[in-house]
Amino acid sequence: MTLPLRSRTFSVACVVAATAALALTGCSKSETTDNASGDSSQGAQSVKTPSAPAGEGCTLSTYGAPKLDLENAVVGFSQSEKEANPFRIAETRSIKDEAAKIGVKKLLTTNAQSQLSKQISDIQDMLAQGAQFLIVAPLNSDGLEPAFQAAAAKKVPVLTIDRKVNAAACKDYLAFLGSDFVEQGKRAADAMIKATGGKGKVAILLGSSGNSVTTDRTKGFVDQVGAAAPGLEIVAQQTGEFARDKGQQVMEQLIQSKPDITAVYAENDEMALGAVTALKAAGKTPGKDVKIVSIDGTRNAVQALANGELNAVIESNPRFGPLAFATAQKFYSGEGIPEDVIISDREYDPSNAKDSLGGAY
Repeated sequence: MTLPLRSRTFSVACVVAATAALALTGCSKSETTDNASGDSSQGAQSVKTPSAPAGEGCTLSTYGAPKLDLENAVVGFSQSEKEANPFRIAETRSIKDEAAKIGVKKLLTTNAQSQLSKQISDIQDMLAQGAQFLIVAPLNSDGLEPAFQAAAAKKVPVLTIDRKVNAAACKDYLAFLGSDFVEQGKRAADAMIKATGGKGKVAILLGSSGNSVTTDRTKGFVDQVGAAAPGLEIVAQQTGEFARDKGQQVMEQLIQSKPDITAVYAENDEMALGAVTALKAAGKTPGKDVKIVSIDGTRNAVQALANGELNAVIESNPRFGPLAFATAQKFYSGEGIPEDVIISDREYDPSNAKDSLGGAY
């Protein structure tokens, strides 16, 4: 998911540059990307649960929404966070590109800038502008009830992507499209066990609080380490808020307070790259002195893995455009949509990192 969740200040000039996929060096030390899109043909999402069982799932009639032709529709997309991060840049671009590809009449886009109140008002504003279908990347798992209620009052379906909400599927929202975040954490633990031999002291750089991504990625990792590698001791868990600069700051503090740390599990790539910077400044060799495993699959992280600075990266694919609109089309054709449409995520390791850069974002 890989959920940033990530709050930070960022200039308008940087956002424009990021959206255009230009280098962000000089705009922000906390987030840079050479190519936030990558080769979308190589990095296309693959679905693990493509359809609901026959006669099941959320249908147009059970949801209570009117039939809609997307080519003659107004569709709204609510982005949760500033597009200063490769995941968010790639996600928004994917939605815009697919809307243009299938010929959506009008796409409204908003950005909540990591503010829950703004995301609520953004959604309400899009409804006021005539949005007939909504795609929402929730900022938090809770708190969007006023926005969902406003959509329900207008019989506008809401499709959530990349983060789950604590609400009723096929009532408060149509369905969730995204990764299995617990499984991501488990796979990160397996990669960490392989990198460390199952022994050492590991620190967890947690994502931001209040969303399912952080909770599930932590649970998957902690449970798997406890079950499979009792010799790998988790000695610290501290939030880096899914931000590179915050991840660097936390790592700097941990180097001082727990100098015997031998491994870091970062719940997204931006925090991992911040940890790399901190470790280098402290005279340590990331990837060797301190093993690092992260989740997302950004181009910068996969490059760091190819360079030996990270030890593994579990993908969390942000290219939701094709899947989101395909799901909408199935829904409006009368097909039942499962509550959770889970995608498959790849894994990058030292053996495939260099050859996989084209598919990273």
